[in-house]
Amino acid sequence: MPRETGVPPGTLMMLVLRVLVAQPLHGYAIAQRIHQLSADELRVEEGALYPALQKLLIKGWVKAAWRQSESGREVREYRITPSGRRQLEAEMAEYRRMARAIAVLLDTA
Repeated sequence: MPRETGVPPGTLMMLVLRVLVAQPLHGYAIAQRIHQLSADELRVEEGALYPALQKLLIKGWVKAAWRQSESGREVREYRITPSGRRQLEAEMAEYRRMARAIAVLLDTA
């Protein structure tokens, strides 16, 4: 069976919020950071990332501002909001709860 390198379903917005806790980043840097922090296991495709960022903006969990990148290009930089931090904590708790339940099932079934 081929190895899947995408993010697990339903986790992309949580992962984006998590990497934005450390520092504001532009879209490409968010994808790179997820890839790096996952020890090169997870890849975020542009076609999934930018719609997720738009949803995060609409929900008020991130804010965005234009800035000039190191290469001189204008990029949209995203930063987590206080409500985004609260949402992240809730999503991480739920994810951990589900992961524990799945681990128990895998170990005992």
